[in-house]
Order: sequence, then C-alpha cells, then structure tokens
Amino acid sequence: MHPSLHAHSSPERIAFVFAESGISVSYRELEERSLRCAWMLRALGLRTGDGIAICMDNNPRYFELCWAAQRSGLYYTAISSKLTAPEVEYIVRDAGARVLFLSVSQRALASELASALGDVAEFFAVDGHIDGYRDYEDACDGFNAEPLPDATAGTDFLYSSGTTGRPKGIRVALSGQAPDAVSPLTGLLAQLYGFDRDTVYLSPAPLYHAAPLRFSMTVQRFGGTVVVMERFDASAALALIEKYRVTHSQWVPTMFVRMLKLPEEQRLAHDLGSHCCAIHAAAPCPKDVKRQMIAWWGPIIREYYAGSEGNGLCAIASAEWLQHEGSVGRPVFGVPHVLDDEGRELPTGQEGTIYFSEGVQFVYHNDPDKTSASRSAQGWTTLGDIGYLDAEGYLYLTDRKANMIISGGVNIYPQEAENLLVMHPAVVDVAVFGVPDEEFGESVKAVVQPLDMASAGPDLERELIAWCRERLSHIKCPRSIDFDAELPRHPTGKLYKRLLRDRYWGKQGSRIV
Repeated sequence: MHPSLHAHSSPERIAFVFAESGISVSYRELEERSLRCAWMLRALGLRTGDGIAICMDNNPRYFELCWAAQRSGLYYTAISSKLTAPEVEYIVRDAGARVLFLSVSQRALASELASALGDVAEFFAVDGHIDGYRDYEDACDGFNAEPLPDATAGTDFLYSSGTTGRPKGIRVALSGQAPDAVSPLTGLLAQLYGFDRDTVYLSPAPLYHAAPLRFSMTVQRFGGTVVVMERFDASAALALIEKYRVTHSQWVPTMFVRMLKLPEEQRLAHDLGSHCCAIHAAAPCPKDVKRQMIAWWGPIIREYYAGSEGNGLCAIASAEWLQHEGSVGRPVFGVPHVLDDEGRELPTGQEGTIYFSEGVQFVYHNDPDKTSASRSAQGWTTLGDIGYLDAEGYLYLTDRKANMIISGGVNIYPQEAENLLVMHPAVVDVAVFGVPDEEFGESVKAVVQPLDMASAGPDLERELIAWCRERLSHIKCPRSIDFDAELPRHPTGKLYKRLLRDRYWGKQGSRIV
C-alpha cells in the first residue's frame, strides 16, 4: 500500500499522467524522484516533524514532493496557487514550514515571499527559473535514489478557511509508523467506491485541495493510475474518460453544470463505458443537476459529506438519493447529531447545527478559540453546518457554515473582503455574502453603504471591485456590488446579514437551490 512497493513489483506501470502535456511518470520514476527529493530535504536539515509548503499549479512534480515528505516523516502543506503573497505568507508562517516550493507560474509572488519569509530555510523554483530561488530539478540531481535509513510516515497538514477569514490549519499527530503502513483512507475508498490496483482515476481539480490530493495519493497506494487535468475543461474531461478508460472520478457540482451545458453532440460523442464511479462533494449539488447527471451517466453518481477535519463522514449512492432527494447520506463513520443554539439535541426533522460524536477528534493549529468553538458541551464536534436528520437517519443540509460562501466547490469566508472594503474612503459599512449562481452554486455579492449615496453606481462598483482584487485573491472578492443607504444592524452592532441575503435567495426552506 505504497508507491515504493509498486516501483519494485511493477516498475513501468504508470503512476500518473498529466492530460494536457501528456507527461506520464511510472512508479519507478516516481520512486526515484521522491527519494532524491527526500535526501535533499535531509541535507537541508529537515527531520521528523518538520514541514514543507507547496504553492504550485497542477504539474508533474507535485506528487514526488508529497511522497518525499511522506516517506521522510515530514508534514506537507499544499497551498492554493490562487492566493496573494500575504495569504501564502500567513499559511507558510503559521504552519512553520521550513522549505517553500513555488512553480514558475507563481513567479509574481516570489520576491515578496522571499523577503517576507526570511526564516524559511530554502526556496525552490519548480519547472523553471525564478531569481533568488534555487532550481529544484538541479538541486535534486546530486542526490541518490537509495532508501532513507530512518524512513517514517509523514502526512499532510492542510488549511481550511475560517469564519474570521483566516485559514485554519488541521494538524494531526504523526503516526510513527513505517511509510508503507496501511492508511485508513485506503480501506475507506475500497469499501465505498471499489478502489483497487486497476483503478484509473480522473482528477479534474487543483491538487492543493484536500480531496483531489488525498484521493490521488491513495490511488497510488493501490498501484492505480491518476489522470490529472492541468485545468478543467468540460469537453476535454469527457474525452479523457474515453481515452484513458477512466474507472473513477471526482467532481464538484459546477463541473456537472458545465458538462450538462455542452451541445448534445459533444456530450454524447464519447464512450464512457469504463466509467463506473463518479464521486462528488465539496458543495451542495442542485437537485435538478444531479437528476440530469444520473439520467445521463447512470446510477454511478456517489456523494459524500465530510470536511478536512475528518470528524465524520456521510455517503449516499444514486439509488438511495433518488429515494431521499437532497440528502448527503447516512454516516459511514461518526454519529451525526443535530443541536439547537442551547446545545440540546433536536428530534427528527428539526433543523439545527450538525455535530458528530464517535469520530476523529481534531484541533485547529495555533487557535484554541476556534477549536473550542467547534465543540459542544458533550464533546461532539461541528464544522458549523446546518441541517436535519430524517426518520431513516439520512442527513440533509439546509444552510451553510455561518456566513460561508461555496462557489464552484471552493469555500469562501467573507470577513476578509468585508474588512478590506470597509477601509475604502467611500465606504461606511459593508456586508459580503453568497447569492444564487446557476453555474457556481453561489457567487460573492457585496452590499455597501456608501459615504454618499449620490456616488453609488457602476463607477463606484468597478472601483471597489478593483480595490479588493488588488489586495486579495480574486475568488474572495465580490463579483457584483449593490448599494444601500443603511445596512440592517442591531444597536449592539450585530449585522443582520440574513435580511440582506433573503432579498436574493427568497424565504425558502433551503439555500440549496
């Protein structure tokens, strides 16, 4: 259950292929590259429990970096390539990463990060040259591909956005086991989805997200093949299923929407007969979209509900979903409970905050307050989602984490954008929230109280969006702005954001439309 084993038993078997470039890497090559990288990290002084950070787009070096850390007892932190330099800096610093790997596509961030992160031991440029950075490939060439004598299992140390806008690090203790010890995820994916050595897994999403990275690496534990899309394209994804005889795939609902909107001749042009399991998660899927996907692909659509925190997991297959439309399934591990605001357990059908008992306990790195806020009086843990259970134990989500926006499968918290926009000279008050979007599920909307209502209009809207985009990752910035003479605040200062959201969502029983 490790690529190193497959490198010896099936050395020429393809571990992964990158779809656009056509670059493929065998298990023998993956093993040699990850070993050279592991020895290089040792030479830099990294020891068990230290960490590296990876800020790259999807490219063929991603897996060797992660496996090098995994076999060296290191934490590896994958960081979104869409973030600004200060956002990347915060994660690297908070994680305590000692080495940063940056792909040449992130060259614009390089000098700012190098000057801000003076305590980082080394900076590497991957797949090209960046001034002031060491060339990764050249640095690795001088090291051999022999096994490490002190090999021990490392793991990922990933960040999930927080309600204050600052990302939350989810750090688990190292197991102390050998790198090839069985991972809990291997058994889970075999049980739920039939992953095995013959799996060909299509990964159309960025590898810096938890699910694509973890699922892809688990496929490599089995000895299967991962087909990685450098960037998602609806028509290309269908062609790849046919070309590589893909058996398993994972999606977010916005990808379903884009495929469904293709002209019929494109949608039906490919042989999808090998495709036996299409998994989706990360964002609620509109019911009409899911019905259409099941009708098109057959009952191979599988959904799960979980977070990077790993405190519980629910799952549901197509046939079950058609009988319980809108449900995210019944528990696979962890026991779901629905509590009211006073922490009392609610009966079947009543909506409240979803907690899990008997699941994995987690902490948020360097943030005891957020960790404490995720616990109930009973010691159960929550991701902050709202929903209810039916009489058969199926879980339904009716709202999102407080104030969170899920756009195209990406979790966005509005506090950072609000804090930024309110500092603009023309702004008195601001609220940022999600509004319905046919393609992405939600898009980011701002309602602004301007200093002078006479200035409200398209020119100020463009100015504020540009102001935000100059200082914050574009995905966190509003795509549109409306103006109000006054925002609905309580005398204590609390903003009644729901009153604003209801203008756009309507007073329906669910925000999942």
